[in-house]
Amino acid sequence: MSNVATRPDVIEVDAVVIGAGFAGLYSVHKLRNDLGLTVQAFDNAEEVGGTWFWNRYPGARSDTEVNAYCYFFDRELYENWQWTERYPRYPEIRAYLNHVADKYDLRKSYQFSTQIESAIFNEDSNRWIITTDKGQELSAQFLVEAVGLLSATNIPEFKGQDSFTGEIYHTARWPQEGVDLSGKRVAVIGTGSSGIQVISEIAPTVEHLTVLQRTPQWVVPSRHRPIDPDLLQRIREDYDGYHHSLLYSTTAFGFEESDISAESVPEPERLSRFEQVYEDGGGFQYMFRAFNDVATSLVANKAATDVIEKKIRETVTAPEVADKLVPTELYAKRPLCCDNYYETYNRSNVTLVDAKENPVLEFTPNGILAGDTEYEVDVIVLATGFDAVSGNQLRIFQQGRNGLTLQDKWRDRPHAYLGMTTAEFPNLFMVYGPMGPFTNQPPVHEAQVNWIADAIKYTLESRAETIEPTRQAEDEWMTLCDEGANATLFPQVNSWINGANVPGKPVVNYFFMGGMAAYMGHMIADTESNYRDHFAFHGARVSA
Repeated sequence: MSNVATRPDVIEVDAVVIGAGFAGLYSVHKLRNDLGLTVQAFDNAEEVGGTWFWNRYPGARSDTEVNAYCYFFDRELYENWQWTERYPRYPEIRAYLNHVADKYDLRKSYQFSTQIESAIFNEDSNRWIITTDKGQELSAQFLVEAVGLLSATNIPEFKGQDSFTGEIYHTARWPQEGVDLSGKRVAVIGTGSSGIQVISEIAPTVEHLTVLQRTPQWVVPSRHRPIDPDLLQRIREDYDGYHHSLLYSTTAFGFEESDISAESVPEPERLSRFEQVYEDGGGFQYMFRAFNDVATSLVANKAATDVIEKKIRETVTAPEVADKLVPTELYAKRPLCCDNYYETYNRSNVTLVDAKENPVLEFTPNGILAGDTEYEVDVIVLATGFDAVSGNQLRIFQQGRNGLTLQDKWRDRPHAYLGMTTAEFPNLFMVYGPMGPFTNQPPVHEAQVNWIADAIKYTLESRAETIEPTRQAEDEWMTLCDEGANATLFPQVNSWINGANVPGKPVVNYFFMGGMAAYMGHMIADTESNYRDHFAFHGARVSA
């Protein structure tokens, strides 16, 4: 389809896709196999997998039930792939993504071990000029960034880090060959989702584990178990209905969400219901399956945390340790789940350090100095998370119309429409970008990529050269997102959800908190209006 003359050494394609995880693989399939576009895709990893290529630390597994943590575009794929666990470990997820890449012959469109360094929109040709760290230059009409919500690593610098004579690893860049921690003295810095998993996994095998915790977390059990064959059979019997209910729920996690508010029932019933859901396990389940107002009502939120606090104090035998593990904040972060987390602190080889009271001052040759105590260790694990949501976009130099860079436009906060587009950056699409829904990701990736493909198809069929959201549409969407977030409790707690985990990053709302069903409504409205209510088209003549 491309017909713009370029230099002989410039690779010309219809679309460039960045990323080889759930979103990137499906983007290549949809644009190349369904729309018939020429597509060149890149990823900085050595193989497909996205975040699951890198996330291979001990204990790494999905915290979303796998019946909803997968693709739905091909019923045969869904029915024939055999998952083994409710929450699969990373090797099983990687095997699944490799199977998808093979089944749809996606690797032939990829160049791995390649970093995109810049993407500059050429206003004369209405095309993106993309450069790689290999010195390549590409020209593409459309650019799709499937770079991952949680994949840009947040690696803090500690004083004296270079003096430490042991080994240092980040959970999100764990060595491909693995690390043998058995019999070693290990320190873990960070107790977010990755931290609690690695802590629970390695405690039984290391000589000693020191956990440096700045902020305690509300953690519920996962209740790992083999996947329920009866559940899978029920889904197969109503495949389309299940997929529809998934997309038209609040969280897209695939469980039955409550339509009852905690405030509407007596306190004993409130607590009893939280106890029941706690025993079945699951983070989002605990927040949304018991009642529908945990994220919006202080009464519901307190009932939820009262039950978790009770479980902490029943589980942890040392009262002073239990005190350190009980958060003082609201239950308003991404809800965490992990088996045997609190039980880990009953082990004689585990030490919990309050790193807020005794902050990490520096790394020493032999370990970590926190407060006035030096903890001698052989290995330090940084479970310090990600520069989430916008991190990977901003690590690529991107320039749109009139010399405007994405770095400048997003200096105070990311501005986007539907979490997929941003004004003044024509033909740029982001999968699960800023101001997208706060939900389970893979089903939403599919829905967004389908919308992106429809928008590209409409642009081409309309004989336009570019599509981009209007400033007004973007501003109205930002207002809607902020109003929705402010109606929840999430802004009252600092976390990666609002950027507070990265020094210097704007602490603002990064999500549409209105739920997946409402988000689907906004996407469908744009499709039905032929995108004309919120988008501008430029270039060749556009049909009416």
